[in-house]
Amino acid sequence: MRQQRGGGAEGAGRGEPWTLAYLVFAVCFVFTPNEFRSAGLTVQNLLAGWLGSEDVAFVHYHLRRSTGTMLAHSLLPLGYYIGMCFATPKKQLFYFYQAPEGWKIFFLLAVLAPTVTGILAYYWSRNSWNNHPLARTLAFHALPQSGWRAVASSINTEFRRIDKFATGAPGARVIVTDTWVIKVTTYRLHVAQQQDIHLTVTDSRQHELSPDSNVPVQFLTIRVASINPYVKAFDIRLNSTEYGELREKLHAPIRNAANVVIHQSLSDLFLETFTSLVEINQIHPVPSNQELEPCIGCMQMNANIKLVKNCQEPNEGECQQCYCRPMWCLTCMGKWFASRQDQEHPETWLSSQVPCPTCRAKFCILDVCLIQ
Repeated sequence: MRQQRGGGAEGAGRGEPWTLAYLVFAVCFVFTPNEFRSAGLTVQNLLAGWLGSEDVAFVHYHLRRSTGTMLAHSLLPLGYYIGMCFATPKKQLFYFYQAPEGWKIFFLLAVLAPTVTGILAYYWSRNSWNNHPLARTLAFHALPQSGWRAVASSINTEFRRIDKFATGAPGARVIVTDTWVIKVTTYRLHVAQQQDIHLTVTDSRQHELSPDSNVPVQFLTIRVASINPYVKAFDIRLNSTEYGELREKLHAPIRNAANVVIHQSLSDLFLETFTSLVEINQIHPVPSNQELEPCIGCMQMNANIKLVKNCQEPNEGECQQCYCRPMWCLTCMGKWFASRQDQEHPETWLSSQVPCPTCRAKFCILDVCLIQ
């Protein structure tokens, strides 16, 4: 009897390291830290051949990814049971009828989970994924004469554009295109149409240290609610330094219901100041028959500024006369001005000179004129 107890304790002892190691593996496999991504231990990497390319077919990629992720995660309990068969051979887990009662129940549940998930995945994939929850969600956005595939085609096209807003880790990404606001989670894809949404800042969390830097970071939670009754509201979370870029891409204003003080990045704050200072500068008239070209920086707005030396007399100071025609919008010129500054000394930004992005003639903020 003592030998049996000792053998049982020894078997249990060997099971504890396996339990701890597998628990760590399972948590990391589900929530995927950077180390696992670097090693390629992600569902996206393991199923890359089946998933296809996200850039080519965004929606169909996530139809498969969400399904494959559910299947992979449902196999984790069975993987633990199989490992325990080798870690604790004295429990005789290989032989179902000789296994302890608790392990029999665990094994049945471990087999049931991937079985049910597999049946569900098969049902979703029938009729070219027509039964998938994402396909039904997209159908709510479709016009009466079209279906979810037309909506998917629109999302795929806009996702391929380089001017989209995208942020967040793979399991919690936020993507904003010209028409759509998308949140990618582990098992789901939330989609809302920009023209139908109301956005509200509902919460703010301040962290003393960021994982990527040694400076404090603020994360904002924004509620995305659609007037479409079939589209459920969802929350997006992003760094406050990305708030300005998000606002530029959104058509609807963002309400601040919680009166949150949003800490924008230094570049965003400078851009606001740069814009306000340029707006009080001298206006530069252009002939009425001169056609303004799109800004070569963003290609979204027409060029609306001209560099004219106004800070000093023509032959005085470091600034020079620029003879380029209007080719930049105010926002892009402000971003160019900020990008040429010494990031360690922001107090010098407003008084500094930078070269024209086209002809390299030096100018300061006083030389930036809106055109009329």
